[in-house]
Amino acid sequence: MFEQTFKNIDDILHKEAGCASELDYTEQTSWLLFLKYLDDLETARATEAELRGAAYTPIIDAAHRWSGWAAPKNAAGKLDHNVALTGPDLIDHVNKVLFPYLEGFKERATGPATIEYKIGEIFGEIRNKFQSGYSLRDAIDAIDELSFGSQAQKHELSHLYEAKIKNMGNAGRNGGEYYTPRPLIRAMIQVVKPRIGEKIYDGAAGSCGFLCEAYDYLLPQAKTVDDRRTLQDRTFYGKEKKSLAYVIGTMNMILHGIDAPNLVHTNTLAEQVLDIQEKDRFDVVLANPPFGGKERPEIQQNFPIKTGETAYLFLQHFIKSLRAGGNAAVVIKNTFLSNTDNASVALRRELLETCNLHTVLDMPGGTFQGAGVKTVVLFFERGEATRKVWYYQLDPGRTLGKTNPLNDADMADFIATQATFANGPNSWSVDASAIDPATCDLTVRNPNAPEAKPLRSPLEILDEIAALDAESAQVLARVRELL
Repeated sequence: MFEQTFKNIDDILHKEAGCASELDYTEQTSWLLFLKYLDDLETARATEAELRGAAYTPIIDAAHRWSGWAAPKNAAGKLDHNVALTGPDLIDHVNKVLFPYLEGFKERATGPATIEYKIGEIFGEIRNKFQSGYSLRDAIDAIDELSFGSQAQKHELSHLYEAKIKNMGNAGRNGGEYYTPRPLIRAMIQVVKPRIGEKIYDGAAGSCGFLCEAYDYLLPQAKTVDDRRTLQDRTFYGKEKKSLAYVIGTMNMILHGIDAPNLVHTNTLAEQVLDIQEKDRFDVVLANPPFGGKERPEIQQNFPIKTGETAYLFLQHFIKSLRAGGNAAVVIKNTFLSNTDNASVALRRELLETCNLHTVLDMPGGTFQGAGVKTVVLFFERGEATRKVWYYQLDPGRTLGKTNPLNDADMADFIATQATFANGPNSWSVDASAIDPATCDLTVRNPNAPEAKPLRSPLEILDEIAALDAESAQVLARVRELL
C-alpha cells in the first residue's frame, strides 16, 4: 500500500508546475509525510497517556494539526468536504498560516534537543512549492491514507523514504552528494562495531544514512528502557551545511524512530579545528564527506594543513573529533593515497603518525552512481601510530551501475576477511616501516594480482608493423598475379 501511495504522489508532483526535479519531489513529499507522521505520533502519545491516567499536551495545536487543516473528518470518518480546504484557499492557508506557525516553534521551544525545535528548523528551511491547490489536495488525500501507528508501518515508511532519497541521489550531482550506497554503510558499521553508550558522529551528514543505519544496527542491542533512551538522546550526532540535505536528514532520522535528532545546521568546516575540546569528541566517526569542492581561504585558515580540497579538510576535522581510542570509517577519493602535493603528503603523514590506519578498502568504479571517481574507505583508530595497513580490493565480479548496484552480498567477504586481517587474492598487508617516509605513499598495489605482461619497447612494435606490412604486400602481389 505504501509503495503505491508513493507512486501516486510522484504522479501528482510530475504534473505540478512548481516541482521540476526529483529533489523537489522528495522535498515536497517530505514535509507532507512529516506532518502526517507527527499527527499519528501525537495520537499514539495521547492514547498512551490516557491509559496511564495522565494528561497529554499536544505539540501542535488542534487548528494546525494534520487532522485539523489537511484531513478534517466527519462523523462517519470520511473527509469532510465542507471543511477541507482546496484550490487557492489551501495554498493561502499553507503559505500564510501553517508554515509561519510551524516555523515559530524554533523560538517557542525549550531547547535545541527537542522535537519542537526541530519542527521550527525544518519549516524555517523548507518552502511549499505546490502552486496548484488542487494538486496539493490530491497529494494530501493520498498521504492521509497512510498510517504510521505500528512499528512495522514505520519500518516500511523508513525504507520507502530511503528509496526516495536514493532516487534523488541518482537525479544529479547535488542529489548524489546526499546518498551513499547502504550496503557500503552497513559494511563500514559492521567493521567499526559501535556499542550502546558510544557517541557516533557524522560531520557531513547529508540525508543521515550513516546515523540511521547505525541506529538500526544498535536498536536490537537495546535491552532496557535506559538503553533506548541512550539511543534517542545521547548517541547520534551530525552536522550538515546544505538546507535541503539538513531537512531531509532530520526527517529521515525521525522517520527511523529518533524523535529529536542531534543534527545541527551549520558549516562544519567553519569550526577552528584546533579548538575542538575533549568534551566535543566522539567515540565513532562514520562519514562520506563531499569531495571535489574548493573551500575559500578563510575556511582553510581553520586547519593546520591548508588545502582547498573539501574532503581533506573534513578528514582533518574527523581526526581531531575522535577521542583517544575512538574508531573511524571515512570514504575518500582513491587519489588521496597517491597525490604528491604538499597537503596530501602532510595529511597522510598526520594520519599515519596520530592514528592506527589498520584497513584500506578499495572500492570498484561505479560504486557511486554518476560520480565518475574511484573511492577508498579508510578505517582508523586515534591515539597510536600505524603499525601495519591491511588492504582489501573489492571485486564484485561484475560492472557496477544504476541497474546493477552494490549489494550486501558483495561486501560479505570483506567483512569476514577483515575480522582477522587475512591475506588472500584480494587482500594483503603492508608494514608501516615499508611506507616511504618522504611521500607516505599509500597507493593500492595488490602483490597477489597476476603479473601483467611487460610492455614491449617501441622498437619491437615498429618491427612488427613492418613485418605485417611486408606480409600484406606479398598477399596483394599474389592477388594481382591471379587477375
